[in-house]
Amino acid sequence: MKKIAVAFCLSLFCLSGISVRAQSRRTPPDNNTNQKANRRPAETAPPAKTGDAAAETDDEIIKIDTRIVTVPVKVVNRSGGFVSGLVREDFQLFEEKAEQEIAFFSDEQEPFTVALVLDMSYSSTFKINEIQSAALAFIGQLREDDRVMVISFDEDVHILSEPTSDRRVLRAAIYKTAVASGTSLYDAVDEVINRRLKNIQGRKAIILFTDGVDTTSRRTFSNNNLRDAQECDALIYPIQYDTFSDVQAMKNRPVIVRQPPVVTSPVPSKDKKPFPVPTSTIGTPNSQGTSEEDYQKADQYLNEMADRTGGKLFRAQTTLYLAQAFSEIAEELRSFYSLGYYPPEDAEPGERRSLKVKVKRDGVSVRARDSYVVGPKK
Repeated sequence: MKKIAVAFCLSLFCLSGISVRAQSRRTPPDNNTNQKANRRPAETAPPAKTGDAAAETDDEIIKIDTRIVTVPVKVVNRSGGFVSGLVREDFQLFEEKAEQEIAFFSDEQEPFTVALVLDMSYSSTFKINEIQSAALAFIGQLREDDRVMVISFDEDVHILSEPTSDRRVLRAAIYKTAVASGTSLYDAVDEVINRRLKNIQGRKAIILFTDGVDTTSRRTFSNNNLRDAQECDALIYPIQYDTFSDVQAMKNRPVIVRQPPVVTSPVPSKDKKPFPVPTSTIGTPNSQGTSEEDYQKADQYLNEMADRTGGKLFRAQTTLYLAQAFSEIAEELRSFYSLGYYPPEDAEPGERRSLKVKVKRDGVSVRARDSYVVGPKK
C-alpha cells in the first residue's frame, strides 16, 4: 500500500513538471496597443523544422496557417549602384495603402535557390555548346551556397538536376541538355512554379532562356503562367532571343534533330556497338508559332513575367550578349533584400492586391513588384 502511494505522488510531480514546462514555452501576449492589425512575431529567417521541434507535442507549438507574402526588393542610389547594409527598420511596406508589419527580413547575403530553365527546341538562335558554355559561366558566378536546379524543355520538360550547390552535379546536368523538336514553354514554367519551387523556403529566382514562343504545351496556357507568377515569390529573369527570321526560313524545310545517345554495352561484340551513338530524326516544322502575332504574344508574355515578379527582361542576339545577360543576372541576385509579411485575413483568393515599398533614406529608388494575387487558402 505504501509503494502505491509513493508511485502516485511521483506521478503527480511529473505531470506538474510537464505542465510548467509547456507553459514556460508559450509566448506572453503583447500588451503594446500601438501595433498594426496583422502583426505576427518578427523573424529574421523562415522558421525551419528540426528534429527536436518535430518531436514536440501539439500543445507546445503555435501554428499559423496564414501564408506569408515575400517581396524581393532592390534599392539603388542616384548613380544606379546597389545600396547595401540596410536593415529591417529602413523599410516600410504597404498593401492597399495600409502599412504592414514586416515579419521576415533577409539581406543581400542570404543565398538564392535558382531554377535555370533552358529552351532546347531546334529553332534556338544559339548552338548547343554556346548555351552550355553560358550556363556554366553563370553558375560559376553565383555564391557557393546558392543552389541551382537545371531544367530543359522541348516538347517535353526534363528535370536534369534538383536544387544543389554541388558544381560537379550542375555541370553534368548542363551537359545532358540536347536539342529536340517542340517547345512546351508554358508547361515548363508551370512545372517550376507550382511543383519545383512552391515548397522551397528562402529567396528564389527563375532564369528563363527562350524566344518566348510556345508550340506544344498540353496542360496549361500563358494566362495561367502569368497568374501563377504573381502568386509565387520568385524573381523571374527571361533571356529572350529572336528566332523570327530563322523560323520563316525553316518553314516547310526538313529539319534534322539530333537525339540523345542510345546507351549500349561498353563491351564490343558482333551485334552491339562499343559506344553510345547519337541518332537523328528528320521532320518538317508546321506553321504553329511562326506568325508575327505569335512573336508579339511571346514578347508581351516575357515582359509581363518579369514585370509582375520584380525581375528584368534581357535580350540576347549574339553569344556576347548571352554571356553578358547571364553575368548581369548573377550580379542582380547579389543585390536584393527580401521582406515578408502576413497578409490581411480578409484577402480573397484570386484577388489582386497592390504593394508599395518605401525606404527611409534620401536619394534612393526602390524596385519591387507592385502587386500580387492572393493564393488559395490552405
